[in-house]
Amino acid sequence: MSADLSLIWAFIIAFAVFLYVVLDGFDLGIGIIFPTLKDKAQRDKAMNSVAPVWDGNETWLVLGAGGLFAAFPLAYAVILPAVYPPITAMLLGLVLRGVAFEGRWRDPGHEKFWDFAFTAGSLVAALCQGITLGALLQGIEVEGRNYAGGWLDWLSPYSILTGVGTTVGYALLGSTWLIMKTDGPIQERAYWLSWRLFPATLILLGLVSLATPFLDAEYWRHWFDFPNIIFTAQVPLLTLIITVLLFRGLKKRQEYAPFLLTLALFLMGMIGLGISMFPYIVPESITIWDAATDPSSQLFMLVGTVIIAPVILGYTGWAYWVFRGKVSDAGYH
Repeated sequence: MSADLSLIWAFIIAFAVFLYVVLDGFDLGIGIIFPTLKDKAQRDKAMNSVAPVWDGNETWLVLGAGGLFAAFPLAYAVILPAVYPPITAMLLGLVLRGVAFEGRWRDPGHEKFWDFAFTAGSLVAALCQGITLGALLQGIEVEGRNYAGGWLDWLSPYSILTGVGTTVGYALLGSTWLIMKTDGPIQERAYWLSWRLFPATLILLGLVSLATPFLDAEYWRHWFDFPNIIFTAQVPLLTLIITVLLFRGLKKRQEYAPFLLTLALFLMGMIGLGISMFPYIVPESITIWDAATDPSSQLFMLVGTVIIAPVILGYTGWAYWVFRGKVSDAGYH
């Protein structure tokens, strides 16, 4: 029973993290591409497109982090000290992004400052999220039940690569979101940006995918040992299909497909992450069962999550349904 609960909680946390990437990724992407928008009218419309939903998107980050702390406290106690600097910078970036979002409307006399803060906060948050992922994948030094590494072990060429890849991927999410939610000159600008961010995202995704199996022999076995390769080969195949469809969607100037297909690329990345790491929550050191709390605690929390998660999904879906149309200069149609 305890093994089943640990697997369930691992899935819940992975699901929450993916939903956070899906929902907060595009509004971080809006901030990243913000300086490339040509004038105030375009920047206003970009911010209006995410205004009704941006703050609710971070609910899933809270669920993911809270679930890790509650269901896998040992992993939380090891991972957090290893990545305190990028996690702290990420949280400060999210705070700065949120303050800038509100300050831009309430203090128009300093709009340029708030625009800079919005971009800076979004860029720092996105970069640090990717760096944290890279730091986890490259391995964390553990002795006994404690983190045994140094203050800067998280910083490496690989973690920088994953940080830049995440940032560029979020920017592509932001530009394809604007394709879907706007029209006129800003939509033209979003198409122009997407055509440049699309190949950059593919290149960086490819580099991360090629580098990851060489980080650890266990990763290599997960991907290439028989019969694993029969199943793992489907991930790059599906990624290739998604890439072709995304190219086609941009070429045919489709409005919804580019955003949905970019989300699919992120899903493939998440599946690849799961293939590389499972069953470890701290690679090569701590499995999900080693890190799990008492089964009675997991069951108690699961009851609450089963009640609360559908409520969160419900009001999130309702918010996106209400604001499903195009955004204009005056707001949503």
